[in-house]
Amino acid sequence: MTAPLVVLGTGLAGYNLVKEFRKLDSERPVVMITSDDGRQYSKPMLSTGFSKGKDADGLAMNDAGAMCETLKVEIRTFQQVTRIDSQQNKIFMDDDALEYSDLVLALGAAPINLPIVGNEYLMHVNDLMDYEKFHQAVQGKEKIVVLGAGLVGCEYAHDLASASYKVEIAAPDAQPLSRLVPDQCGQALIPALQELGVKLHLGKAATKVEKINDGLVVTLDDGSELVADVVLSAVGLRPRTDLAKQAKLQVNKGIVVDRHLKTSENNIYALGDCAEVAGFNLLYVLPLMNGARALAKTLSGQEVELQYPVMPVMVKTPSLPIVTCPPQDEGQGNWSIEGQTPHLKALFKDSQGNLLGYALTGECVAEKIKLNKELPASWYK
Repeated sequence: MTAPLVVLGTGLAGYNLVKEFRKLDSERPVVMITSDDGRQYSKPMLSTGFSKGKDADGLAMNDAGAMCETLKVEIRTFQQVTRIDSQQNKIFMDDDALEYSDLVLALGAAPINLPIVGNEYLMHVNDLMDYEKFHQAVQGKEKIVVLGAGLVGCEYAHDLASASYKVEIAAPDAQPLSRLVPDQCGQALIPALQELGVKLHLGKAATKVEKINDGLVVTLDDGSELVADVVLSAVGLRPRTDLAKQAKLQVNKGIVVDRHLKTSENNIYALGDCAEVAGFNLLYVLPLMNGARALAKTLSGQEVELQYPVMPVMVKTPSLPIVTCPPQDEGQGNWSIEGQTPHLKALFKDSQGNLLGYALTGECVAEKIKLNKELPASWYK
């Protein structure tokens, strides 16, 4: 019997890969292995659930059984892969071994755990099971402190405040979205969050979380304290690379792959948040979807190199729409900003006037399509 194609992970990367693969090959055996319950859901929707009144079941689209039927695959849930033997083409789950013909690592990224006193009281939402725990934890509660003012922190703060929770953000950054947009565009989000009732403590990092009576107290580095019922940490993600390191695959920030998404071992591939493609580790949906389509073709026998198109990032803060295409290297040019807050158009151009990136807020997001056409066609070279 032919060894199956094995995919580790049933998140957006794993399921989209197999969905694309089945369009091209309906017969090859496929086994998917996941450490969670295997429910299909859209990860970007995790930061919109509260304002829509949805619990985890409301965000789930299919259970593992339904996905087995739809994709004609075997799915093994609650299985932890402990070792890869690339010489024998086998993976191990404790003492159980499974041979593969090709192996795809769609392992995602894990939340960064802040190295502070009391970090055991922090909650993270990185998948549907995390969302379920968090949703249960805040039932009947009022005050939520969000640590982090990046993309995920701002989206969760907006979503929770829209659902009438009292939300405070604490972050060492001087303004929201500091890694995605220029300062003025980040500052433009502050009034929109404040109108929802969000209190911001910017330029202040959390140093300690203590349990006091039925609540939590977060101490910031200026000595101030925030009282909370629940503390959500949204300070970033780190690619899951431990399994790849154990297998002696090349690892940098993520699992290093070429334009075919092939690792340093011929028949092992990596896709999505865990992968570093030609030097880029892009933790967004569009790179993942483009990767899934390209890898599906390669696995079905059509060698396809992944070329990224222009891939704008949409920030899910409905009170102030924001879309950005950050430049790859801020040393290559300069930002210029037009408009009045909150409607800003920030353009990043090189010395020859070529557009290399943009950030749009408010009504200016309508210019996204026009600007996409002005950007280099092969965005991440």
